[in-house]
Amino acid sequence: MAQHAILRFEKHKGNPARPLEAHHERQKEQYASNPDIDTAKSKYNFHIVKPEGRYYRFIQSRIEQAGCRTRKDSTRFVDTLITASPEFFKGKSPKEIQAFFQRAADFLIDQVGRENIVSAVVHMDEKTPHLHLTFVPLTKDNRLCAKEIIGNRANLTKWQDDFHAYMVEKYPDLERGESASKTGRKHIPTRLFKQAVSLSKQARAIEAILDGMNPLNAGKKKEEALSLLKKWFPQMEDFSGQLKKYKITIKDLLEENQKLEARAKASESGKMKDRMERAKLESELHDMQRLLDRIPPEIRRELGQAQRPYQGHDL
Repeated sequence: MAQHAILRFEKHKGNPARPLEAHHERQKEQYASNPDIDTAKSKYNFHIVKPEGRYYRFIQSRIEQAGCRTRKDSTRFVDTLITASPEFFKGKSPKEIQAFFQRAADFLIDQVGRENIVSAVVHMDEKTPHLHLTFVPLTKDNRLCAKEIIGNRANLTKWQDDFHAYMVEKYPDLERGESASKTGRKHIPTRLFKQAVSLSKQARAIEAILDGMNPLNAGKKKEEALSLLKKWFPQMEDFSGQLKKYKITIKDLLEENQKLEARAKASESGKMKDRMERAKLESELHDMQRLLDRIPPEIRRELGQAQRPYQGHDL
């Protein structure tokens, strides 16, 4: 079974760092948006670099110290995800897992500078251990420039090559995955899969209300549906807008799903299971589309939504 080391970047611009901090540092009592978190295991999470107070203050302080001017669209910090295939961690002790993430963090720290690291925390309370390393993208000559540090698609391929070469010295079983620049695929962030599940659940709840409408309770049920739809539509519009960036990836995943279902009883269950879980995005999208198709005209008029935010698979 192939095992891969995984490195991904997500740039953040003018938006506050508070939501990211609350998630990374486990500052909330409940995580309804992320059912994978087992808070009973959060005590096993650990830091490689502890934050010096609030994320936002550290980020602003580093930018000010460097004397950088910022624009509204300036990338102020980058969230890096580092992990490996689930199979890689099987049978490994906490000490061995810590050593893996320490080596991975050392690679990033050497590249972006220890002084620019906001936080580096390993989550052991989700299905697969992973490291979130957040940094301020300052160049060596003190310019705020994520583009220069992370670069374009070709630079990202080099990042992956260098990261793999560094990690494989200590972990020779790790393989280099196929480059996205060759496949045309973009990585779909985990948050979008979780967002799809949440929106799909909301869609089913709204459908249940619509199913229960009759002449006796039409007024009350209509108000219930309107209340939920007013919250659901803006989230749906944002979600469908983000999905457009991943058209090739989703098309490939849906095609793979059909092939994998026919082979589901084969022995390659590990890799197939991962892909099939991702391809379940199709069923979530179908739930949402079904709701959009059946919203009564009078409710749609009150919502002021003349256009559907999502048009099936024409992403």
